[in-house]
Amino acid sequence: MDTAQLQQLEETLVFSAFTNQDALNLGMELISLAKENGVNIAVHVERNRVPLFTHLMDGTSEENVYWLYRKKRVVDHYNRSTQYIAARFEENGLNHDEHSLLSPAEYQAIGGSLPIRVEGAGVIGSVTVAGLTPELDHQYAVEGVTRFLERLK
Repeated sequence: MDTAQLQQLEETLVFSAFTNQDALNLGMELISLAKENGVNIAVHVERNRVPLFTHLMDGTSEENVYWLYRKKRVVDHYNRSTQYIAARFEENGLNHDEHSLLSPAEYQAIGGSLPIRVEGAGVIGSVTVAGLTPELDHQYAVEGVTRFLERLK
């Protein structure tokens, strides 16, 4: 996906509100999705940089915790998905690790973290998936948020 498609996607994944209970339900939606597909992921959900849900499924490890935080810091910094930021740098012939002026040990612009955007409030948090490839992590985050928002209709 290019940045225009990723921006359009982000604009469709908007919450009307986001509570602590929503964070729990969203996290569990992602875990259920992974179980349905027979994969193991790590999930982290924050609001206002406060962790509200973190779960590492069997088969994940401490390393996944580091990836969760590296990715979510990119969302915190740019208020955009990690996939969008990676694509934006690539479209300009650049690499985020080398050209962002942010430490690669702390920030990784690879797929898997989405902003939690609330109607009328903007970005108030993030949902992050790690444990698979960056593309699959992004796909799971998008599918989990999509399913969560569909259940609210």
